[in-house]
Amino acid sequence: MQTKTAPKLQEAPLAQNWTPDSWRAREARQMPVYTDAARLAAAEERLSKLPPLVFAGEARKLQSQLARVAAGEAFLLQGGDCAESFAEFSANNIRDTLRVVLQMAVVLTFAGSMPVIKVGRIAGQFAKPRSKPDETRNGVTLPAYRGDIINGIEFTPEARTVDPNRMVDAYNQSASTLNLVRAFTKGGYADLHQVNRWNLDFVKESPLSARYTDIAQRITEALAFMEACGITSDRIDALRETEFFTSHEALLLPYEQALTRVDSTTGDWYDTSGHFLWIGARTGQLDGAQIEFVRGIKNPLGVKVGPDVDADTLMKIIDTLNPDNIAGRLTLIARMGAADAGKKLPPLLRAVKKSGANVIWSCDPMHGNTITAEENGLKTRRFDDILSEVRSFFDATRTEGVHPGGIHVEMTGQQVTECTGGQHGLKDADLAACYNTHCDPRLNANQALELAFLVAEKIKNNS
Repeated sequence: MQTKTAPKLQEAPLAQNWTPDSWRAREARQMPVYTDAARLAAAEERLSKLPPLVFAGEARKLQSQLARVAAGEAFLLQGGDCAESFAEFSANNIRDTLRVVLQMAVVLTFAGSMPVIKVGRIAGQFAKPRSKPDETRNGVTLPAYRGDIINGIEFTPEARTVDPNRMVDAYNQSASTLNLVRAFTKGGYADLHQVNRWNLDFVKESPLSARYTDIAQRITEALAFMEACGITSDRIDALRETEFFTSHEALLLPYEQALTRVDSTTGDWYDTSGHFLWIGARTGQLDGAQIEFVRGIKNPLGVKVGPDVDADTLMKIIDTLNPDNIAGRLTLIARMGAADAGKKLPPLLRAVKKSGANVIWSCDPMHGNTITAEENGLKTRRFDDILSEVRSFFDATRTEGVHPGGIHVEMTGQQVTECTGGQHGLKDADLAACYNTHCDPRLNANQALELAFLVAEKIKNNS
């Protein structure tokens, strides 16, 4: 990657020879080559002067809540879009995705009798790793689409040209998204009674309604009992409002560095682009740029753990990112694939538990289960494979005596047709009906909520 010297940031105490730009001396995988260094430097300079998207205190609050997950006292629900889009940005899409996350959280809260920490893949999830740097169609080869923060999805030389000013556009969209999310979560849209009514509507219309009626009805009875005791949403803020945090993959490091600031109350560095940052499976090299960058920020962190990761490597990653063994600092997001989860996950659970490392284990049942539909060549995921990996995760954590800390899913509030199966039995032939993803296939609203009810059953059985 070709860059000029990074914009000068505030000075802060150095931690183990780390600086916000020390990643630039490492190999930066899955990042574009910016051919115009001057334009890149100008975009970084502009970003570095813009207000933070989130505050350090919010990130610390999330970490304190994640510490409860690490202690087995809460559950992490992390979900949202595969790759946010400039073209599909709208209040309705944000509202509908938030709505489904809230619905899932209510079901999981009741089933587990514990708080559910809600973290969205939102307000920053723009950059995407790709398996190949180029794409060929009809004999024409162009650079791969890497997310709207880098280039455009249209298959033209102009759209596929890397443009650093897209980082500023992504910042502006993230700011607008956060503003709306905060309004929804604090303005009554997240009222527990309303969310439960949405779930009752889902159960009523579901072909598998008998399976879900018990949980939905018991939630209704619990709310009625609370009302009879005078515990109502006009008196108790927790029934009317909710906390919702943002997260994205720490992939495009010029963007992340430009939004990294010194917290005035602690003197620590925080990446103010989001509350929670994670490292993907393709960029988790110990000597790589992404690991180098996130090790110095104080945000809660996640690391995707694939089937090829061995215990020794995983322990080195844990030691690098959480050397002080702080609860809530590090989440290990297992993404093994349905075929490998039952074999590859238990030895890692065992090794990490034996080491005494203070981590959260979460399950990403999406990324290891992507296939190509033979009928139309579209990428898809089978709901049965997704559910199979979730079952393997819960079975393995129960066997190894580890708290099943959460799930991490790519989903949308829209009724897209990108993953097959689920209660409505979508097939490969149905995919083209509403296939809107900019990258990977997502669960639609019905499939996401169905998954929540099925996970709730696993939580009840494990308790």
